[in-house]
Amino acid sequence: MSFKDLFSDRPEAYARYRPTYPAALFAWLAANAPARRLAIDVATGNGQAAVGLAQHFERVLGLDPSEAQLGSARTHPRVEYRQSRAEQLVADDASADALVVAQALHWFEPAAFFREVRRVLVPGGLLAVSCYQLTAITPEVDAVVMKLYEDQLGAYWEPERRLVETGYRTIGFPFPELAVPAFDMRTEWNVEDLIGYLGTWSPLKRFRRERGFDPLAAIVPELRAAWGDARERVAVWPFTVRAFRSGVSQV
Repeated sequence: MSFKDLFSDRPEAYARYRPTYPAALFAWLAANAPARRLAIDVATGNGQAAVGLAQHFERVLGLDPSEAQLGSARTHPRVEYRQSRAEQLVADDASADALVVAQALHWFEPAAFFREVRRVLVPGGLLAVSCYQLTAITPEVDAVVMKLYEDQLGAYWEPERRLVETGYRTIGFPFPELAVPAFDMRTEWNVEDLIGYLGTWSPLKRFRRERGFDPLAAIVPELRAAWGDARERVAVWPFTVRAFRSGVSQV
C-alpha cells in the first residue's frame, strides 16, 4: 500500500489551522499507560499530539512519512521526530508504553500497522486512536460548511474518509478495548480561522485541478454572511477516542 501524501504541500497551514486536542486526553493516556517512559505519536503531522504527550511522558517519538510535515512540526525538548511509515515504525521492539494515532488511522494498512503495534508496545502497553468529525458552530454556518463538504467535495473525498465518519467503529481491532471517558474538543475561532481550516481539507487540490475553480473561494461570501457580526464563535468537534491494551490478542 503506497503512502497517500495529501498534506505535504501546505504543512504550515495544517499546523496553524487544525484544531487542538484536549489536554485531558493526554492526562488520561498517561494515567492508563503501564509507565511513562516513552510514548509514540504515529503520523504526528505538525506534532500537536506529540507535544501534548510530552507534558506527561519522559520521551516522545513523533513519527511521520512526510518530510515536509516534520519540518514544520512543533519543537519540544522531550520530543524527537523521525521519518517513518505507520506500517514500518522506526522504533525499537517492546519500547513504548503508549502508542497514539490522532486523526490518521484511516490512512494506514490495518494488518501491517497492528503487527507493528504488537512489536513496539511493551506488554500491557496502550494503543489509543482518535478522530473528529465536522465542526459544529451555528446552524447557519454549519449548513454552508456542509454544502462544501457534501455537495461540492462529496465525490472527491478519499474513501478512507468514511472510516472517520463512523468514528472508526467499522475497523476490527485485534486487542481488548478499554472504556474511555468523553473528551470535549472545542475552541474559539473567527471566520478567518474557519476558512483556513477548510483550506486544509484533502480533496480541495484534486477538485481545483479537475474542475478548474476553487469551491472554497466560491462559498466564502456565503460563509461570512452566515457567520454574522460576531468576532469569534465557539467551534465544537464530535470527538471519538478508542483505546486498547496490548498483550492479549483477540484473533
